[in-house]
Amino acid sequence: MMTWLRENRYAAVLLTFIRLYLGFNWMIHGWEKLTAATPFNAGGFLKNAVANPVVDKATKELIYPNFTAFIEHFALPNAKIFNFLIPLGEFLVGLGLILGALTTAAMFFGLLMNFMFMFAGTVSTNPWMIMVGFIIFAAGANAGRFGLDHYILPLIKKWTHHLFHKNDAGTKGKPIGGNPLERAAH
Repeated sequence: MMTWLRENRYAAVLLTFIRLYLGFNWMIHGWEKLTAATPFNAGGFLKNAVANPVVDKATKELIYPNFTAFIEHFALPNAKIFNFLIPLGEFLVGLGLILGALTTAAMFFGLLMNFMFMFAGTVSTNPWMIMVGFIIFAAGANAGRFGLDHYILPLIKKWTHHLFHKNDAGTKGKPIGGNPLERAAH
């Protein structure tokens, strides 16, 4: 199944439709926040995530204590940064998915945001977007086959190859890095 998802041309067509659906959802939500008459403010959401964290119903213990501490001690004091990053991130995830540009990276950050919202106790459409987003993420480059990834990924591969490989005859094709003794020998 994974081979089909990651390599099959018909899977790529199906993934394109899924990618476009998710991309429009992400981009629209980000655009609405970026262009709203009242600027987006995550402060209320962050305060509520600290005041009403996700707890175990039986023991009343925090389910995600590290996340709650992160919100309380970092995100809330820096809410202005999050007021900018959340809408911009949503918009860029959507744009990346729609264009099929750096699709896997865009989906990774989309999934990361979905999980962050869920850790804060917001269910909404997040489980659905996580489930569908995981399919895109698992498909890897095949999800962007009919998009800009078709052109971008070969360039990235070429650039990283040149960055991590020497061109002299003795080490042609061997990666630079890894074992420090090998680097010293070259």
